[in-house]
Amino acid sequence: MELLIKGSTELNKMFMALQRTASGLRHDFGEVENLQQSLNGARDFVKKAATRIEESILNDLLLVRPSAGLLTPNITHDGDGRDEFVLALSGAANFVRANPHFAISLALRSNDETKIALVYSPIDERLYYAESGRGSYVFSAYHSARMRVSGLSEPSDLTVAYNTSDGRATVGDVRRTGCPALDLAWVAAGKFDAFISDPLDFAEIAAGDLLVRESGGKISMDVDLIATNGHVEI
Repeated sequence: MELLIKGSTELNKMFMALQRTASGLRHDFGEVENLQQSLNGARDFVKKAATRIEESILNDLLLVRPSAGLLTPNITHDGDGRDEFVLALSGAANFVRANPHFAISLALRSNDETKIALVYSPIDERLYYAESGRGSYVFSAYHSARMRVSGLSEPSDLTVAYNTSDGRATVGDVRRTGCPALDLAWVAAGKFDAFISDPLDFAEIAAGDLLVRESGGKISMDVDLIATNGHVEI
């Protein structure tokens, strides 16, 4: 097959599956814009759209690794116990309000380790991706560029994304985007210096975890999820 992005054949097949799914999502996004007078109607529509993502991409992914399982926030498809695709629509609440800041997060895990990670923003068609041990990249308009975390450490210089529900003290210039998968991708790309979040569904952050690590950052998932450029103490 002709490779679309720098990386393995499996990575490219996963990207093609994302592109096919994203085409339908872009159509759905146009429909949601027409539903803004009825927020409940928009929520129901987006919930159904998320279910369609899981159903439509499953067949494509099983062509990549036929015996793999599938984990999403809504369904679990048992596989061979070794390989598993982890999939989520991140930023669904933004989608509901016709805000284009949402993404599909997709990871391939083997023996409990993430090997391939993709975070794809369907509206601006920008892909953040990584393979274990091979670095991380951003792809847009047929061009891939290597990603690296920022080198900032002074609190006054920092831009920090938050996804927290309490009134804890914040650090730096605060951002609340509502899309954790893209928050992690932006830490990896050096757009944010850190991301701090309440616990999240693993399906939403599996891909972002590898992106941060392959860009030279650090991430911990204890009481909170904290991803940084490795220079920030939080």
